[in-house]
Amino acid sequence: MTTDLIFGSILSSGDITVTSFLVATICSLVIGLFIAFMYTLKNSYSKSYIITLALLPAVVQMVIMLVNGNIGAGVAVAGAFSLVRFRSAPGSGKEITSIFLAMAVGLATGMGYVVIAAIFAVIITAANYILNNSSFGDSKNEERSVKITIPEGLDFEGIFDDIFEKYTSRAELIEVKTSGMGSLYKLNYSVIMREKASTKGMIDEMRQRNGNLEISCSRPVAMKSEEL
Repeated sequence: MTTDLIFGSILSSGDITVTSFLVATICSLVIGLFIAFMYTLKNSYSKSYIITLALLPAVVQMVIMLVNGNIGAGVAVAGAFSLVRFRSAPGSGKEITSIFLAMAVGLATGMGYVVIAAIFAVIITAANYILNNSSFGDSKNEERSVKITIPEGLDFEGIFDDIFEKYTSRAELIEVKTSGMGSLYKLNYSVIMREKASTKGMIDEMRQRNGNLEISCSRPVAMKSEEL
């Protein structure tokens, strides 16, 4: 009996009733709010994205209920959903995972499996929270971007090689561009620092060679998605 309650569908008869519709919609909204709240924990986000996560399960649930076994309608809905990618900017892995989770919950509640949807949402959000706050997947020697400004009269070919060899395990020149009406060069390196290497020490040695012009060392800027 307990198994039937957990894994059974409230739409077992195949017909949508007022009660089943309201139960599925309320469950979708509650689970969507839970997913949205869990995403706000230690993640950067916009209000529109959080609202999207909260409402998406109910929207998908309604679509699935309307399709209700109609193959032709199902194909049409799949085509409509595929167009969404052309209306959205690329998102981070966390954002994409949350979107797919919200859609999976909507699919489950739309088919009447509201208890399975709730259990699945709790398991996935808990696993996501634990993994994001653990050292799982962390890189000990993360990649950094080093930007160095030098005067035009300084030959930059290999001038910092010995410094990079001392402080980094890998250094690659990514970009060179002129600045200040051609009076300056801006070099952009992709580097991986050696373990326990001093960033300050590396920058101080570089300053002695570039005439104390601007130097920056930071993480590479990742592509961030726009608001949904």
